[in-house]
Amino acid sequence: MYSITGMHAEEILELCELIQRAAHGSGRSWPPVLGLYASVVISLAYQRGNRTQAELAETYGTSQASVSRAIASITPLQAKALRPFVPTADELQPGEQYLVDGTLLPCWSWSGHPELYSGKHKTTGLNVQVAASLDGELAWISDPVDGCHHDVYCLDESGALQALDPGDWTGDKGYVGRGMVTPYKKPANGTLLDWQKNFNTVINKVRAVIEQVVSHLKNWRVLHTDYRRPLASFPTTISAVVGLHFWLNG
Repeated sequence: MYSITGMHAEEILELCELIQRAAHGSGRSWPPVLGLYASVVISLAYQRGNRTQAELAETYGTSQASVSRAIASITPLQAKALRPFVPTADELQPGEQYLVDGTLLPCWSWSGHPELYSGKHKTTGLNVQVAASLDGELAWISDPVDGCHHDVYCLDESGALQALDPGDWTGDKGYVGRGMVTPYKKPANGTLLDWQKNFNTVINKVRAVIEQVVSHLKNWRVLHTDYRRPLASFPTTISAVVGLHFWLNG
């Protein structure tokens, strides 16, 4: 079970209880042919491996339609049930040293949505900002923004720095101009001084921590490989997986 869902059986049962409470009075229900537990397992397997619905249907001995209904019903309930475990930007602590990095959560190249295309990543998706402490503890993840925007725009949109000192934050060169600690950019038609090169080396070593945090988050492959379900459902899926990640690692 763990290799398929990334969770142990007792954790899945606890998640089922949270989802059951979140579903109370909502009018939403999972496929009766599967029941709550199987619907949750199928949804987790989908999130963990970004497996196709046809493959999941064959694995769990049900129809593709039932798999689709299970994922569609469980995902928003999961996001709702786990929302209290997800830190908001208001909970970031003044004076705390944070590392920040943006990452693209890829999706299919839907025609008619050029705003999803990231020139930096040369693919389509949604951008989220990820902040962590210097010791690698995940602290916050922003709401998704269209992939066409640069990291600094996405961080500005999140409002995370409005009540905090940007001098306490460390980022890559994409955040230059916001008062954060960033590497020096090579000047046009020039070179960096030796002390600037040494500074950049130190900063890049420190930033390796946030890259590991992002990599750990993307063990949920639905955030790492092309999202195939309807585009309108992508933000809810992101919220569901982010909630699960904070809940499991809290």
